[in-house]
Amino acid sequence: MNVKLKRPAKVGPRFRRRTLPGATPGTVAVDPRAARPVLHVISYGPDDYEERDLDDLSALVPLVGQRPVTWVDVQGLGDAETITRLGEIFGLHPLALEDVVNTHQRAKVEDYGAYLFLVARIVLADPRLDSEQISIFLGANFVLTFQEKPGDCLDPVRQRLRKGMGGIRKTKPDFLAYAILDAVVDAYFPVLENYGEKLDRLDEEISSQPARETFGRIHDLRADLLLLRRAIWPLREDVGALARDSNPLISEETRVFLRDCHDHTVQIIELVEASREMCADLREYYLSLLNARLNEVMKVLTIIATIFIPLGFIAGVYGMNFDPDASGWNMPELRWSHGYLFALGLMAAVAGGLLYYFWRRGWLRS
Repeated sequence: MNVKLKRPAKVGPRFRRRTLPGATPGTVAVDPRAARPVLHVISYGPDDYEERDLDDLSALVPLVGQRPVTWVDVQGLGDAETITRLGEIFGLHPLALEDVVNTHQRAKVEDYGAYLFLVARIVLADPRLDSEQISIFLGANFVLTFQEKPGDCLDPVRQRLRKGMGGIRKTKPDFLAYAILDAVVDAYFPVLENYGEKLDRLDEEISSQPARETFGRIHDLRADLLLLRRAIWPLREDVGALARDSNPLISEETRVFLRDCHDHTVQIIELVEASREMCADLREYYLSLLNARLNEVMKVLTIIATIFIPLGFIAGVYGMNFDPDASGWNMPELRWSHGYLFALGLMAAVAGGLLYYFWRRGWLRS
């Protein structure tokens, strides 16, 4: 069986830091290829709700503080002026804004006193697994989120707000931040279920008849699972810290839900680790099966070579053509009337004897 070799798949998001070494801390240097920011605002209270898209940041100022909670969702990081202006409106630290545009951050939580700064990674599985950064600012009366591009897993949260489901409009911004984190974490489960099905199909394929690219597909799956592990592992510690540590911005009621979110992160890590172990097992199984089949081929070739070695010896002996007229010892079989049949019979007897010996030893049995 031939194994098709492939270049190693990428095991994490490639990035290039856009600020030069030694640059002023807090420099907001956006990626020129990034999407232009699109602002979506949801402002609500127990009995009031408003949702709109904003083209002008001047319209945002009167909305903040008008109702108990204001959620500003920014999708796209391609405009440094917009991001800086939002930082001025909400009083955000320049170092936090620098982390927003440098989208290679690992999951973390930072306390700036008046607000909390959270970073998590959203998994994207279409067409190939990748992750993007979501930055969350939690204040006393606002939640500000930054995403790399439009499209996310937060539509269930928006639907709950629109319909007032679960009493979410009666809660404070900390519960909205939890709901966003919970949606990000729960988005890992369908991705992992999909990878579990892929691993099951690979297991069946290897057991039946693996294709040439099977080994490369196992490697790709393992690389994707490593990306998932890197994305979720630090988030477990951060959500656990939010659920444990006392902070005036997070109520005791919300901590109960954060503990449930932490439990989900633990489940995801366990699923990722189990899938990675299964990937390693499948890779060893594939190589073991490959070696076993190679040994079968070598066994057949060895048997064939072993049979033909004595036959070749016999044919070589009778092909020396010594003149029997010169001496009676020079191949007297050449003068026999059945000498040719004797040589063929001798070869058949030797081959048959070897086959019988191999069979008795079990070498011809599967």
